[in-house]
Amino acid sequence: MSRHTTFRYCLDPTVEQKVLLARHTGAARFAFNQCLHMVKTALTRRRTNPEYPVPWTGFSLINAFNAWKKTEAAGRVFAVDTDGVTEIKGTGLAWRNQICQQVFEEAAVDCGRALAAWSDSRTGNRQGPRVGFPKFKKKHAGIPSFRLRNKHAKTGRPAIRVGEHGIPRSVTLPGLGTLRVRDDTRRLRRMLAGGRAKILYATISTRAGRWWISLATQAADLHPAHHHRPRDTGDHSGWVGIDRGLSAFLVAADTGGGELARVDTPPKPLAAGLKQQRRLATTLSRKTKGSRNRKDAAARLARHHHRVAAVRRRFLHQVTNELVKTHDRLVIEDLQVAGMLRNPRLARAIGDAGWADFARLLRYKQQWRNGTVATADRWYPSSKRCSGCGAVNTQLTLADRVFTCGCGYHADRDLNAAVNLAAWAVTHHETVSRSPDLRAGGRVTNARRREGTDRHPTGAGETGPDDAGTEARTPVGV
Repeated sequence: MSRHTTFRYCLDPTVEQKVLLARHTGAARFAFNQCLHMVKTALTRRRTNPEYPVPWTGFSLINAFNAWKKTEAAGRVFAVDTDGVTEIKGTGLAWRNQICQQVFEEAAVDCGRALAAWSDSRTGNRQGPRVGFPKFKKKHAGIPSFRLRNKHAKTGRPAIRVGEHGIPRSVTLPGLGTLRVRDDTRRLRRMLAGGRAKILYATISTRAGRWWISLATQAADLHPAHHHRPRDTGDHSGWVGIDRGLSAFLVAADTGGGELARVDTPPKPLAAGLKQQRRLATTLSRKTKGSRNRKDAAARLARHHHRVAAVRRRFLHQVTNELVKTHDRLVIEDLQVAGMLRNPRLARAIGDAGWADFARLLRYKQQWRNGTVATADRWYPSSKRCSGCGAVNTQLTLADRVFTCGCGYHADRDLNAAVNLAAWAVTHHETVSRSPDLRAGGRVTNARRREGTDRHPTGAGETGPDDAGTEARTPVGV
């Protein structure tokens, strides 16, 4: 088993189960905020006492939260007798036994990861834009969710099971029981029964008024019949360049100038539903804040956004599946999508195209089939370079849809760019690497020091393997 994939289903819970699911999402938010509060309090005290310990990693935050939830600071239960005498009957969170304890632990781990990302961003150990300090989660902002691990009992029975008690479309979760799902689970059940997949954890979330479950699994490789044939080490041919655009979603071509694929009519779900989106947004703005009508209007707008995203996602999956099945060597451009979205005239069309998701899907799917996806340099002038003589036309604009060169070569602008990308991979084959996609590799889930927590590397402000149960040191930059 060497690949990670996720099966996502829509749940069909009962009224009582919806209340229980909402209670678990609230508990996850509460645990995250409490862990962050403990970190901020410890950092404030450390200003006057440099030796004051600060919980920073998932290990230390779990230990700190478990110790806090049983103290009087977490709450007290009083009992008053007939004589008016008050007595403390219990301390700690009164509702902590109504929630699966894994929810608290996973929330603490998420807080530790957020703190580590902020610390690594300040010290330069994290690539990309700078990450801000974690913020408290709000009840009505973001996507409510919680995570459960698939722990195995001594008998080997997993805690997360699919299709149990004669109900094929069901999922059994620890602390929640059996939940029905709307989708067919036959494919996952067959993989689990044949030993070709293992569920690692489940993430339950609510979006657009519906409950969803994502089962992250560690699955076996695809059948060898679905893999691309290995090429000789000296074979540098077979590259297919893919040019992404707005007028045509993509054009694929080889080094010989032959057009292999073209998608001219993407669904453009955002543009198609923009009129309805404006109407729903206007209806929402006219409702009184805090009213039931405003809540219903917000739910209708959320369902519309969810449908737009689903249509776009389905289209991207279809296109990427067709590309990775027919070609083993693909070349795409390293587009700075975040910078392009700052263009007020093209931002909506670029966001509707889903270029970033397209590249992500293409990489991990090609990796599953033992193929290669090369990424051309961001500053490589694929559109302005002539694929015939190699001259660069610096005067080319977005309005020029046909590329014309002084050597007499003329072709479609997107086709010319795709040919140049394929040629780039031939000349830069030494720099092309088949490094695995990090997101497709999944997350570390098997902890050895403590059941259900993740092992973190020792670094600035983190707990090492020898002191995982103690408080962490103060991070660099605090």
